[in-house]
Amino acid sequence: MTLRADNPAKVAGIALAIAVAAFLVVKAGQDGRQFAVVTLNGLTLAALYFVVASGFTLIFGLMRVVNMAHGSLYLLGGYIALEVQTRFFEDDSGLGLSLSGASDTEYGLLGWVVPLLVATLLIGVIGVVLQQVFLRWNQGQDLRQALITIALSVILADQMLAAFGGISKDIATPSAWPTSVSLPGEVRFGFFRGVIVLGSALAIGLGLWLIIKRTRFGKIVRAGVDDRDMVAALGINVNLIFVGAFFLGALLAGFGGVLGGTMISLAPGQDTAFLLNSLIVVIIGGMGSLGGAAIGALALGLVDAYADVYLVFGGADLTNYSIIVTFALLVGVLAVRPLGLFGRPA
Repeated sequence: MTLRADNPAKVAGIALAIAVAAFLVVKAGQDGRQFAVVTLNGLTLAALYFVVASGFTLIFGLMRVVNMAHGSLYLLGGYIALEVQTRFFEDDSGLGLSLSGASDTEYGLLGWVVPLLVATLLIGVIGVVLQQVFLRWNQGQDLRQALITIALSVILADQMLAAFGGISKDIATPSAWPTSVSLPGEVRFGFFRGVIVLGSALAIGLGLWLIIKRTRFGKIVRAGVDDRDMVAALGINVNLIFVGAFFLGALLAGFGGVLGGTMISLAPGQDTAFLLNSLIVVIIGGMGSLGGAAIGALALGLVDAYADVYLVFGGADLTNYSIIVTFALLVGVLAVRPLGLFGRPA
């Protein structure tokens, strides 16, 4: 990339990136242990963002379906898992299973895995119903799809508030899992965040790449987005393929909801927050790019983590304004790359 005087946005963006990197190097030198923990928090937050945004990338970025209810599927998946866990599981059998209702706060392995599977599958089915009933007949009508799914997200948000209340709730991890792990440099970090969430994101990223790039299903999805009529003329049921893709995207939203409900919490408003985060990730990475979604999630997670701790200047604590830094990241990327880091013209 050549820097020229008539391209001030790129020059300013690179200068700002260098200044931020120098600032972080100074902070790392002042307190290396804190910097390591903050960085790990950013990486695991990025992993959660990627899990949720990967489904959004598949639905919105690749299939060009505007599903503004994606955040609602995330939150509903978390609530379903919490409901299954608290009603049917407790740690009184060694396996974590009890059909008499759970009153204990400790759970076995099945008390987390089974709610995870139930929630993800149910959200996948709900996503297919949403696509067939509300989105199938208006394919390509972006504004109409956006308005319909925004209305659905508002309805779902009200119903979840009425059913689950407005108090923040957590999905419990199995009692046999350690709370933290030891890392070099006398750093201790949460086991669930560092092992389960990060490992899930890596596995999902690899699995999606293989599905999209190396399978017939993925090739048909990409071809169907570019030229639906030609694919249909070849005798392929495009609608069935799109149902499968939407099921996978919604399933990832539900899976992310269980991870997020365990790692952070479940509360009203998180549906909107994670929808916004998914939009930012897709815009930064570029429409339809899985690798771009990973880079966008990494950038957003690290910016969130660093801004929440290091946004202090001259003794003034500005961490409450960290959201401004997030949108500054978005503006900066779009100023340099209007289609996103890995975007290409439609």
